[in-house]
Amino acid sequence: MFSVPPSSSPAVSLQPIEELPPKLQEIIQLFQGVQEPKAKYEQLLFYGRNLNPLESQYKTSENKVQGCVSQVWVRAYLDKDRNVIFEADSDSLLTKGLAALLVQGLSGQPVKEILRVSPDFVVLLGLQQSLTPSRNNGFLNMLKLMQKKALQLYVEAEKDDDSSTVGKNLVENSNLVMNGENGGNGGLESSENAIDLKEGLGNQSVLGSRGKRIKEMLEKEIRPVELEVEDISYQHAGHSGVKGSDGETHFNVKIVSEEFEGKSLVKRHRLIYSLLQDELQNGLHALSIVAKTPSEIDTL
Repeated sequence: MFSVPPSSSPAVSLQPIEELPPKLQEIIQLFQGVQEPKAKYEQLLFYGRNLNPLESQYKTSENKVQGCVSQVWVRAYLDKDRNVIFEADSDSLLTKGLAALLVQGLSGQPVKEILRVSPDFVVLLGLQQSLTPSRNNGFLNMLKLMQKKALQLYVEAEKDDDSSTVGKNLVENSNLVMNGENGGNGGLESSENAIDLKEGLGNQSVLGSRGKRIKEMLEKEIRPVELEVEDISYQHAGHSGVKGSDGETHFNVKIVSEEFEGKSLVKRHRLIYSLLQDELQNGLHALSIVAKTPSEIDTL
């Protein structure tokens, strides 16, 4: 699911490790020190065994991660300093390990730092080779739910704070923008050009010009039976690689097509990258891809 293009394609930059939360940096460095895929797998199981179980009262549909092969639940709340604390659980030890990795790496961070985390950090972990595509997809869905819950907590907290003009504007206008260059209000502020709250929570129905071009190209050349193109550039606002761009720099793509029959994951990704060469050479920084055949659609 998460991959970088082959050497013949333009380099796709990953989020610098220095921009990730400190605990997540430590976890990445730990996994990078483990060379064997089997050893990485065992490390995940270790994380799973040591994750505190989630109380049954929190195993609700609202807290359940969609799109996972196993059942996964995520709970989030704010501490006294308005940092986000996560709890999670799963009926699968391996998936529980993935959840534990995110819980440890993201807990105790302010909302703006959690929203800045790009899903491509799994490449830095080196886990994409140790997990099946469905596990990788579930891992992405866990992260997205955590970011969604963090954003909801922020809006609710600011709504209750009568002294916060920014909080009032966020709730009244339902707009959110991540501004990494102006930290005057913690990196969150309302704006005429702000990303709509629903879009920030994963609604990819409204795309800019680049997103529309990507969608049109894939529809024309691959003839998908299912296609989702999601602009997640808001997560990278203020990153050095984004400055000076048109703002459409990072996308999630989920595509189901018969064109992928008989092709390995690498060949599927290579096909998509080749079709989007022009975009990659002109400001598109990263793609996170889920490419399936119709017969594999049940694993999405």
